[in-house]
Amino acid sequence: MPKIIEMPKLSDTMTEGTLAKWTVKEGDTVEVGKAIADVETDKATMEYASPFEGKILKIIVSPGTKVPLGSPMAVVLEDGEEAPANLDELIAKAQAAAAPAPKEEKPAGGSAKKVSAPGPRLPTAPQPARRAAAASNVRVKASPLARKIAEEKGVDLTTLVGSGPGGRIVRADVENAPVGGGSARVAATPAIRPTYGPEDERVVTSTMRNIIAERLLASKTQIPHFYLQVEVDAAPLMGFRAHLNASAEKTGGVKYTVNDFILKSVIRAAQAQPAINAAWDGDAIVKYKSVGLSVAIAIDDGLVTPVIKQAEKKTLAEISAAVKDLAGKAKNKKLSPDDFAGGTITVSNLGAYGIDQFSAIINPPQAAIISVGGIRKVPVVDDKGAIVAGQRMWVGLSGDHRVVDGAVAATFLQEMRKLLENPALMLV
Repeated sequence: MPKIIEMPKLSDTMTEGTLAKWTVKEGDTVEVGKAIADVETDKATMEYASPFEGKILKIIVSPGTKVPLGSPMAVVLEDGEEAPANLDELIAKAQAAAAPAPKEEKPAGGSAKKVSAPGPRLPTAPQPARRAAAASNVRVKASPLARKIAEEKGVDLTTLVGSGPGGRIVRADVENAPVGGGSARVAATPAIRPTYGPEDERVVTSTMRNIIAERLLASKTQIPHFYLQVEVDAAPLMGFRAHLNASAEKTGGVKYTVNDFILKSVIRAAQAQPAINAAWDGDAIVKYKSVGLSVAIAIDDGLVTPVIKQAEKKTLAEISAAVKDLAGKAKNKKLSPDDFAGGTITVSNLGAYGIDQFSAIINPPQAAIISVGGIRKVPVVDDKGAIVAGQRMWVGLSGDHRVVDGAVAATFLQEMRKLLENPALMLV
């Protein structure tokens, strides 16, 4: 019996994936666990390993196609198996099985009524939003999440003006819309479109870039940000690191980066001030027992934030090894869905790019993100009032004011500064 390779769920928030490219072709032999394609999710482009072994009989989906979860992408035959005569029928059945299941509506005072979901080939009665779009010959541009929420709330997407990139309707637009739609347009500022000439290049954005844009917009418009910054004397840290690395050079031990110490200081400060390690949950605050450290890593198409889980249980050496492992996976598209799960606080370090200080945008649903600048040699005033050469670094915090109070955030940054200016404390 032929095996169907389906679009997998590669992230916890994924509703569809884009088949970026096939690394096999029809007729190739595949093995379980070997990469056969690159799939672009809402978080990163990941390698997809074959769930079966055999020979690729038919590739159903072309590169660049957006594919719903569970939809068939290719057909595999086992060794020695003949291609079935009813292959198209088998594919059609697989597509039908991947279509949304029928919903049940329970009218007031009556029994449940089953409502059919549209299949992959046969058209059914259009939903209100699609009916209006068809009548006006307008294609509704909306994110998958916005469409899902609109369906749940009964919002007509054709009545909305999107605030996302290119006028795309995003989650915030739907959540702020009146239930049931209506003829009135929702008060949203239309996106300002750029003008460009024949020598300019217009690059169609990837699924990941669109999701990044949507979530950053949602974060800035829905979360009440506030910002704090503190200056750190980095000379003790640089001296301590140099001493440790000199010893490691002789003994073959671990050589540490400045970022290793920064990550460790965030973890320890979050333990000392646990109110920062939290999230907003509608009408409640979630206080996390463990620290899931999301580390911002730049890749070709944006930024990913894989997580060091139970970071409070890890030594400085283990933190160093973990972040190197995640960075390597990110560069080679080897991050798994599990690598993104469980984040409670994020660190973004732009010091290596020559940035002195900045304010980062919160990574929802977390309540805080730490921004770290580079270490600079600057003139400072010592304890005796003399101007001497010093090394300084700026550390910032962007906080969700629904969860974190200013005094809490300030105490957290004070703890970070204490640890960075006394780095030996992080080894205790």
